[in-house]
Amino acid sequence: MTTGETGFLIRGGTVYDGTGAAPQRADVLVRGARVEAVGTGLSAQGLPEIDAAGCAVTPGFVDIHRHHDLAVMREKDFGRIELAQGITTAIAGNCGLAPVPLDRKRHAPFFSYIEPVVGKPEGDACHMDTASYAGYARTLENIRLPLNMGFLAGMGAVRYAVKGFDPAPFSAQETQRAAALIDAALDAGAYGLSLGVMYRPECYTAAEEYDALVRPVARRDGLLCTHIRGEGDSLVESVQEVIGIARRTGVRLNISHFKATGIRNWRTKIFGAIECIEAARATGLEVTADFYPYDGGSTTLLSLLPPTLQEQPPQYFGTGAGRAALRREIYREHPGWDNMALSIGWERILLSAAGGAFAADQGMDFAQAAARHGCADPADYAAQLLAEQGSAVGIIVLSMDWRDVQTIARLPYTAVISDSLYSGAGSPHPRLYGAFPRALRLLVQEERLLTMEQAVAKMTFLPATRMRLSGRGRLCAGAAADVLIFAPEELRDTASYAAPCGIAAGMRHVLVNGRPAWTNAAPAAEAAGRFLRRQDTDGGIK
Repeated sequence: MTTGETGFLIRGGTVYDGTGAAPQRADVLVRGARVEAVGTGLSAQGLPEIDAAGCAVTPGFVDIHRHHDLAVMREKDFGRIELAQGITTAIAGNCGLAPVPLDRKRHAPFFSYIEPVVGKPEGDACHMDTASYAGYARTLENIRLPLNMGFLAGMGAVRYAVKGFDPAPFSAQETQRAAALIDAALDAGAYGLSLGVMYRPECYTAAEEYDALVRPVARRDGLLCTHIRGEGDSLVESVQEVIGIARRTGVRLNISHFKATGIRNWRTKIFGAIECIEAARATGLEVTADFYPYDGGSTTLLSLLPPTLQEQPPQYFGTGAGRAALRREIYREHPGWDNMALSIGWERILLSAAGGAFAADQGMDFAQAAARHGCADPADYAAQLLAEQGSAVGIIVLSMDWRDVQTIARLPYTAVISDSLYSGAGSPHPRLYGAFPRALRLLVQEERLLTMEQAVAKMTFLPATRMRLSGRGRLCAGAAADVLIFAPEELRDTASYAAPCGIAAGMRHVLVNGRPAWTNAAPAAEAAGRFLRRQDTDGGIK
């Protein structure tokens, strides 16, 4: 070893290498930032040993869908809740709702729109360059990261940079400008492009308009991660839409947080959507999906607005006309749009992030909160929220059937994600704190839906390979030394919808790039993570 390098011999654990292969009792030798060997009877004179008897030894978990784009600088203890649940690599820029390539002052309306997802660009985050992909990459390269981080270009941000919230189709010149921004993102190290087809301003984009914007990603072997247009009544058609983009452009496709929402769609729509995916895969298209192990999702209050009202400013809903319009429009069907108020009911919609007079409502469902404020109709409460809080309101929608989640989890091409939002919500979705331990607890230990090696693969090698994170997600000679050591029966999520801020328990040791990152229920003082670029053919291992 050279001066400053570290090393460990992890002795006597049950090694799950990440590929889904059967586990083996083995030692793991780490030198510097790499795994040097995996086998029995290894020795390394002079290196400290970690006793892993009775423990699982796995690659670090790879979360390809988190919304920590700004939190990495804004939050002083960033990394604590991630490392506690075993996340050693995370990808930002998802759902099209990214802060780059935008200037915080000139593009303030978009930053306000995405605040419930990525939080406010305040405090130390003011030092983060979001105006260009090159500047954003430089910032990430020059700060101390507690875990590895990469990013996707977000199509919503790209479209806003080119034409704001304008619903008109792209002109030829605008298409060129948007494609140039995506190319710039790939040059700066982006692993691909994310779409948020459900959200403004992308909801105005036709499927065929995406083709010219996606082709640069296909040419450079990037991944297209898609929040599809509809996850309820229009689920099958929405899956077909993004598969069509992949077929026409040749891009590798991943469908984000694959699910079926709305009570009337449970145990029916998901099977049609799976048939579409598997038919595409049978023709040679590279199509995969990911999921989080919960029956509820998290999004913005603006997602409840019917299409007929999405152009209205928040203050409109403080008027009598605005309240009446919302009551009228939210209680009728709109073709191609998932109406959560009708499909699951106000009792299954929870307030997760709000301030002022509404802060005490966090954690309540909309029916309860409406009663607290003397509103006879929860739609009036929603209007009041919009008028007084604007776009900075987060919600949790208990929109899924757990049996559908189980069906998705069994698919061999689905990865586990958290889809965690960093809004600073007083009552966040518990997946922020516990998605990965929950998957192991529920899907492996309690329900026995997956074997341990299958679940570990869905958290490590599968997402790392899909994202082209070279050298990560696997325990083998030469791989990055991102390593977890835990007793499976001890690792637990403690966060719930009722008490969502419980940090995961039971993770004994985490190594990031061969250095201690988490020991004895606490993060290390020295950050060990790295900024990862798509161009890093060695996985950024140094």
